[in-house]
Amino acid sequence: MRNLLVHLDSSPQSAARLTLAANLARRLDARLVGVFAQVAAVHAGVIAAWPPADYVAAFKQAKAAFEAATAGVKSSECIDLNRGAEAEILAQSVDLARHFDLVVCGQPTADNALAPVDLVERIVVDSGRPALVIPYAGRFEDVGKRPLFAWSNSPEAARALADGAHLVQKGAEAAVVSVSKPDAPDVAYNRTSLDLAVAHLAAYGIAAKPDQAVAVDIGLMDALLNQAADHSADLLVIGAFGGQGYPRFSRGSGSRFMLKHMTLPVLFSH
Repeated sequence: MRNLLVHLDSSPQSAARLTLAANLARRLDARLVGVFAQVAAVHAGVIAAWPPADYVAAFKQAKAAFEAATAGVKSSECIDLNRGAEAEILAQSVDLARHFDLVVCGQPTADNALAPVDLVERIVVDSGRPALVIPYAGRFEDVGKRPLFAWSNSPEAARALADGAHLVQKGAEAAVVSVSKPDAPDVAYNRTSLDLAVAHLAAYGIAAKPDQAVAVDIGLMDALLNQAADHSADLLVIGAFGGQGYPRFSRGSGSRFMLKHMTLPVLFSH
């Protein structure tokens, strides 16, 4: 991953994801671009001038923080999306994301009115790029020392495994876990598939232990979070918004649950 994008706004969480993105860029010898994009009140035909003064001041503050955080980064640039309406922010953020290897975003929260609540979901589903999402609580300087890969026989999991391999640090202690319900069929085949996923990581020089877990009396996403806690994981890698149905309706309920309840950085790949 040589070209990274990080979402900036005026929220307190912006500094945490900027720190992690800058550390990633230094470790990967990558270019880092910060995009300032936040919701502002827009009333067509009423605003005398755009952008308003408070928006300009917020961008200047974010740019100064970006420049301070990216000292030592190979190449960096801070840009302003310069859009206040949610629909425009979503459309242009997705289009911009397609030109990067990875997008670093913040966990959506109901009380953060500065970013569209479905920004992460739209980037993951529509851009074709993975998103590294940072929890709103806690501070995470870097990821990839103790990664946990969630494996299933799905195209999304295969994509996530390949994307996540690029974030793993040298000498990492990795794990690949397959979580299923007690009555799930093809347990033997799933074990073979899990071993093949571990072998794929080994080809990248990543030593990983396979684990086949059963979710009893809890959901699959809760089971994954438990596995991440047991592994002391600093990164969870999952295939997102898979299965049958439309991504924004019947499909992706597990991914939305993870976005709401995540306790560690999560790489979502679709």
